[in-house]
Amino acid sequence: MPGLFEPLALRALELRHRGWVSPMCQYSCDPDAAPGVPNDWHLMHLGSFAAGGAALIITEAAAVNAQGRISPRDAGLYNDDQAAAWQRITSFVHRHGAADAKIGVQLAHAGRKAATYWPFSGEQGSVPAADGGWDTVGPSPAAFDGYAVPAEMTEDQIRGVIADFAAAAVRAVAAGFDTVELHGAHGYLLHQFQSPLINRRQDAWGGSEAGRNRLMLAVIDAVRDVIPDSMPLLLRISATDWAPGGVDLAASIRLARQAVAQGVDLIDVSSGGAVPQQQIAPSPGYQTGFSAAIRADAGVPTGTVGLLTSAGQAEHAIATGQADAVFLGRAALRDPHWWLRAAFELGHDLPWAPQYERAVPRRTF
Repeated sequence: MPGLFEPLALRALELRHRGWVSPMCQYSCDPDAAPGVPNDWHLMHLGSFAAGGAALIITEAAAVNAQGRISPRDAGLYNDDQAAAWQRITSFVHRHGAADAKIGVQLAHAGRKAATYWPFSGEQGSVPAADGGWDTVGPSPAAFDGYAVPAEMTEDQIRGVIADFAAAAVRAVAAGFDTVELHGAHGYLLHQFQSPLINRRQDAWGGSEAGRNRLMLAVIDAVRDVIPDSMPLLLRISATDWAPGGVDLAASIRLARQAVAQGVDLIDVSSGGAVPQQQIAPSPGYQTGFSAAIRADAGVPTGTVGLLTSAGQAEHAIATGQADAVFLGRAALRDPHWWLRAAFELGHDLPWAPQYERAVPRRTF
């Protein structure tokens, strides 16, 4: 059996194989009638991957409070209407997943990168209040790349965000999600606190590496306490800021060790996003080395992501021990049935939805 299609268990969650869907924001919620509420677009988008053979689908970033949305069109999981809409989607995925698909939610807070225009709006930067924007917060009053300057978070606000992550996790369980992923990457709030390029605080939430990691670890504790012991907890991190003086691989390995000790079951390894001056030279598999190092040195299962588009690339990452799972993003958008095709190319038989069985390719003619 190809390594990509070997099953994987995380706590009590049994996953049919190791080809998963990466979180991808859709910026498609109705900001006026139903702010933060996923809709038919999200059902179609996520459901297509289930029919296409994905074993685990992670939703786009779902904000833990209204202030934490990346844009006014972003999804949330901070009220009951949002939870009910997500439950419709989780039920669909469970009912129609060709490979017994599971679904997880990525819980997030955008911090200083919140309240921005959605990518296909034709506008850039922060959304003014008159157009539905809001005041943003962060570890320090330092703006990202021309965005509005955030307010430095108070102790009460920090504690409130920790509680918001926990409350969103409770809703995630009730909405039928199989796992929860915490978004600690790409320059959003948890990463903002972690990065010395952004966090300039000198209190207990900044200064030393321990202080800068404190919020991420506190959120891990809070979420782990409210989800079932049988449910795995995932954490996405940026392994490096790609900028001098920022988070580097060694710091990420130390963070991963702490996260695992506190109940994280898999590290979803990405990189970058903290500062505009980052220097990245992307190429196929350019992040797999980070995943491999964290997997080996922190003793934790990892997922890798980034310019992995072919079945052969994904299989190589698994077979060579660089990761335990491969997250697909743009490749899945181009081909929502990527997993069915990859299985055929690697000589593996993956179940097809009965409605599509007439299209199963034959190995001999």
